[in-house]
Amino acid sequence: MRRKILLSIVICAPFVFDACADNQTGAANNAPVTSPTATPAAAQVQPTAAQQTQVVTASVVETKLDAGGAGEADITLDIADGYHVNANPASDKFYVATEVQAATRGGIAPGNPIYPRAVSRKLSFSDKPLSVYEGHAVIRLPLRADKTATKGRHTFRATIRVQPCDDHECLRPRDIAASIPIIIN
Repeated sequence: MRRKILLSIVICAPFVFDACADNQTGAANNAPVTSPTATPAAAQVQPTAAQQTQVVTASVVETKLDAGGAGEADITLDIADGYHVNANPASDKFYVATEVQAATRGGIAPGNPIYPRAVSRKLSFSDKPLSVYEGHAVIRLPLRADKTATKGRHTFRATIRVQPCDDHECLRPRDIAASIPIIIN
């Protein structure tokens, strides 16, 4: 009898755990990360994946560099009304700062990003004002082309890490891929 019970548990356990994991994964992908002081009504609102995708977008205009020369790419963040992202540097070490990451590639080397001036906002979940970006924020990325860089069109890749929040809660941090079109003369 004891063997039958153990055998039943061993056979059924993977199915039960798999079903539970699928349910939790789906909920975790769409659920916002709420602050401890978020209101119950706000905590129940769960943006869809499409809404989360559209809260913050990035665009870049074409940049021209001379071989052996330097320039800057302007990365524009468009942040939906009612939302913000934390500035760089963030107001507190526990907040996810907006950050641009890029690596040398194809003879093009990035410098340290130059972040815009932050806006100070008092939000419902914080005792003190926070440094944030709202609306449109332009991050300048210095670039240097090696003397031996191939002339012509290139696509330089960068990643922008953001955590969109509104006045009551924050969505999960996410990475935005930015393709920077570059012409080397």
